[in-house]
Amino acid sequence: MVANLEATIEDLYRVPGKAEIVNGEIVRMSPTGAAPNYAASEIFVSLREYSRRTKSGYAVNDNAAFHVELPNRKSFSPDVAYHVGNWTGMKFFEGAPIFAVEVRSEGDYGPAAEKAMARKRDDYFAADTLVVWDVDLLSDEVIKSYQAGAPAQPQIFRRGEDANAEPALSDWSMPVDDLFLIQS
Repeated sequence: MVANLEATIEDLYRVPGKAEIVNGEIVRMSPTGAAPNYAASEIFVSLREYSRRTKSGYAVNDNAAFHVELPNRKSFSPDVAYHVGNWTGMKFFEGAPIFAVEVRSEGDYGPAAEKAMARKRDDYFAADTLVVWDVDLLSDEVIKSYQAGAPAQPQIFRRGEDANAEPALSDWSMPVDDLFLIQS
């Protein structure tokens, strides 16, 4: 009889591309399209400027891993994040980010996707993330900002508004309109 072994962080280091460890398995994530990548890049650039200004943490872009110790999850790989833990050099970040951003791609719609995103938000909060953004470029409610203290009551940000990540990041916000490519 062969026992089922759970994937480890060491296994994750050997996986090419973006992946997470959920329920003992490596879950690979597909590449994203132009619009979601552009939006994530704009959020990262704004967070990087905040990091430089405040010298209080690290703006983290796509494909980075955060090692956590939850019963059902050993890592996160958000589209964008902000982390205040120790710098780990070539290793994955240790602990969850205080702010995580998940930008929806084409496959992130429908009842199954909604349930999966809600479970992932619950995991973020269990790992001590303070704020999680659900960015939906196809909705009038572009950003749903979920807070650990009120996870069922997201703050909604629409085009024409400035979005923030309170209470995770004080004195930071960015225009929602920056998430959309403006072509002249």
